Amino acid sequence: MSSITIQQKGITDIPADAIVNAANSGLWAGGGVCGAIFRRAGYDQLTAACNAIGHCDEGSAVITPGFDCPCKFIIHAVGPEYNDGKHGEPEALYGAYAKSLELCRQNEIHSVVFPLISAGIFDYPLRRAWEGAARACKDFLAANSDYDLDIIFAIPEAEKVKVGEEVLGKA
Repeated sequence: MSSITIQQKGITDIPADAIVNAANSGLWAGGGVCGAIFRRAGYDQLTAACNAIGHCDEGSAVITPGFDCPCKFIIHAVGPEYNDGKHGEPEALYGAYAKSLELCRQNEIHSVVFPLISAGIFDYPLRRAWEGAARACKDFLAANSDYDLDIIFAIPEAEKVKVGEEVLGKA
């Protein structure tokens, strides 16, 4: 049976079939979630895999092996930088989650750990980021009721967890 849960942990601390990297379109190593994933996976090998792919459009996602992470795969999802919410940001955020979830199904992934995409250095407002995440995940589960997928959000900050629990309870 599928589920959506939140754990107050770092993304590389939760064992799962896949983790999602809050990536940039060039698939370069960055800071925050992205930097933690590159360090845990092995910087050189994940960089080589990302360089072989080369690019990922905003609102989409690509997949690489998990290398030294406690997962089989790393899904690199490119969320939008937030401007004012009137320049396609909600659609791009939804797309980043939706494509990540499609990649789960295509690769027979049954547990996936997400960060809150775009809510860090991309400045997406916290509640809106959670609303977009909840809508995309619930839509996927509703449209794929024949597929079991445990969706876990790894959120280290207590305040972000609280808002997520509120949104997921209402969404």
